[in-house]
Amino acid sequence: MPIDSKLLDAINRHINAELYSSYLYLSMSTYCEAIDMPGFAHWMRVQSQEEYTHAMKFVTYLEDRDARVNLLPIEQPPVEFNSVDDIMRQTLAHEQHVSQLINDLYGVAVGANDYASQIMLQWFVSEQVEEEKTARDVIAALDMVKGRSDALLLLDREMGARPAGSPIATGTPA
Repeated sequence: MPIDSKLLDAINRHINAELYSSYLYLSMSTYCEAIDMPGFAHWMRVQSQEEYTHAMKFVTYLEDRDARVNLLPIEQPPVEFNSVDDIMRQTLAHEQHVSQLINDLYGVAVGANDYASQIMLQWFVSEQVEEEKTARDVIAALDMVKGRSDALLLLDREMGARPAGSPIATGTPA
């Protein structure tokens, strides 16, 4: 059964949003590297890879449904930030935005009576709960170390321990 044209258009726009997320987190990573926070840089680079993997899940899904992928231009992300705290707060806001996009996409799938898409999107709905929680956890840690550069350096080291091949990085359920 062919995919509904409105749903196809919405998924193609969402692929663009996932690729933008990857680009945004890569920009945040390069900023962290520039301010000598290599742990946060690594963490954001892994996050960028995860978002790219999410985009590819949607690409593969459309290909599996024999639907045409239409890649759209990716907007340039910001390149300057105020601090790692600013980056993590922007990360949380961005993940909340992506959660809303996923919910809206799910609504389009429901409206199209496309059960296969609804099932595929359930993984992303759950993933977004995890994404928001992770960002909130890092913000809470940053709030605890505020004003203590020695503690911030230890947190940076901890952020750098995030495995690049972890379930989060590959986009597979944990």
